[in-house]
Parts: sequence; structure tokens; C-alpha cells
Amino acid sequence: MKEFLHGYVCIMAGGSGERFWPMSRQRTPKHLLKLLSERTLVEETVRRVEGVVPPSHIFVLTNTAQLEATRTALAGVLPPGQVVAEPAKRDTACAAALATGLVRARDPQAVMALLPADSFIRNSAAFATQLRAGLLRASKSSSLLTFAIKPRHASTSFGYLEMGGAVEGGEGFRRVVRFVEKPDAATAARYLASGMFAWNAGMFVWSVDAFLAEAEKHAPALAAFVREFPGGDPAAFLAAHFPTLEPRVSIDYAIMEKAASVETMLAEFDWDDVGLWTSLPSHLTEDAAGNSTRGNVVAVDASRNIAVSNGRVIALVGVNDLVVVETPDAILVCHRDKVGDIKQLMPKLPKDVL
Repeated sequence: MKEFLHGYVCIMAGGSGERFWPMSRQRTPKHLLKLLSERTLVEETVRRVEGVVPPSHIFVLTNTAQLEATRTALAGVLPPGQVVAEPAKRDTACAAALATGLVRARDPQAVMALLPADSFIRNSAAFATQLRAGLLRASKSSSLLTFAIKPRHASTSFGYLEMGGAVEGGEGFRRVVRFVEKPDAATAARYLASGMFAWNAGMFVWSVDAFLAEAEKHAPALAAFVREFPGGDPAAFLAAHFPTLEPRVSIDYAIMEKAASVETMLAEFDWDDVGLWTSLPSHLTEDAAGNSTRGNVVAVDASRNIAVSNGRVIALVGVNDLVVVETPDAILVCHRDKVGDIKQLMPKLPKDVL
């Protein structure tokens, strides 16, 4: 299949990495780890869109602290100039404006995808087919587009999309009725049972004109930023304007929830946001006792543990439901039910292991 010549992909790769400590650090967060393959998650994401858009149309957005590590991780995959650093942390609405401005300055007719760097998708062919369909739809529509993930369980960890009927002229696309924040357990169960809700994967597609039109109505500062974005090296422009750009909220809050028309396509590819250590068992070797391990791990009378060794042997004896992660300078021991609390460690840890 031919590349989509007016298509672009921008990949957001600026996370803090707290939930996958101690492997993930501020300068080398989750998307820079080889968690599930011999490639980092950000390289997996870049490789996944190759062939859908021209190589020169792929950009990675990171932050200044992670710029060199990201460029190193993508050496031989993307030129350094296609890895762009945000000079300050401003949330995803500002990142979306940066991405759209960057693309629009190069091609005013462009359509683009904005993707997270840390999703894990094995079926790259199905993803590429649907991404191409999304770019084509965006080139013919003023709607903003999303990918929806069919819920596998009543998760309280994801935002949801309420889906409406099919969109006329948009084969495979459905109208988005509303965005819903992370629900409580009872509400998530109702959503799952209804069949009308899907997980919001944080993957978006739009034409630069459609995004700009919605930003003009709902976030004028973002619209002005997009219009003024320069061609060539944007470093000086970003340094001058990005640190104070508003609103400092998610793209869902700023634009998507208020947009006149949002459409979604149910993903036909597998998807995992690999958000916590407890996401790993489905991707790791599992023994008869339910221990999910990687690296040098031995277990006796132990069950349902997650253990990741990066060198030294981890020995589990008579313990259950633990997460144990070994690195050269730190060891995490955590109950599986408490992995969401790992971020609470950050203020207590020495700076040299953050």
C-alpha cells in the first residue's frame, strides 16, 4: 500500500516514568525501556507507522530532559531533527497544538495522527490499515477522530467513549456521544454490559484545518500558537512561547469534549497501555503457579508473583502476589494490589535513583 503523502504522525513521548520505577526513571521513562521486546516502546511505535506515512512525516515530541536519550533510542530510525523537545511540561492540549503547528507549517493540507509512545500493539498490520483509514477519513471530514478499544473488563483505570450510530459516508466510524472520565466500579460494569462504551486510547486523527477550527472556538491561545508556528527549526519559537501556553489541561478537556463532531473507529488490533507492573503478566513467561517472570528468577512455593531481573538473581520462596523488580541500583518489593501507589515513593527516594 502507498504511503499517505499528506499524512503525518506525531508521537508523544514525554512521560515521567514513575509507575514503572525502578526500571523507569525521569530521564529514561517507560517508553525508553525494552519492557516487552528488544526494542523500546517508542521505537515500536515509530516502526508501527512506517509505510503509512513517509519517513520524513514522523515526529516524536519529548521533553528537554529526555531529548538526548530519545534521540539515542531512535538512532538509525529517525533523524535527530524529527525528535522535538517541549521546553516545559504543559499537558496534552499544548502538546497537540505543538504537533499540529509543526505539521501545518510543513503542509497546510495535512492530516495527522497524534499517538502515545507507550502503547503496546502486536498486530501492526491491522493497526496500519486502520490508521490509514483514519487519515483518509480525516482528509474528507471536519470531524476529529479517535480510536476506541473494546473493553475487556470493567476497568476503572481508563476514560471511556460513549458511542452512537454509524457515520454516513464514514465506513467503520461511529459518532462519539460523549467522553466520560474514569468511572467507579459499578459504573464501569454498567458501561461494559451496555456495549455502547469503549476505552479511550488517547489516539487521535484530524486535519490541521479541523483542529485549528475547533481550537479557535474553544482554546484561542492554542489556535494562535498553531497559526504562528514557524517553518524550519522551531526551538527558538518554542522557548519563547510554549512555557506559558494555555490551557494547561488534557486535549480531551480542551478540545475533544467540546468539538462539534467527533467520530471513532473500534480498534481491530490488540492494545495495551502497559500502565502498571500488573499489566505485564499477559506479555511475560508464566509458570504453573502463575508467576510471571523475566530474567534470572527462581521460585519455590511461590505463586502469582511478578518478578523482573535486570542482572542479579531474584529468588522467591513462600511468597505470593508480590511485584519484585531488580536493577543495578534499586530493588522494588510491592504487593500486586499496591502498584498504583508506587508514585507515592517518589518524594521519599534519593534523587540519584529518580
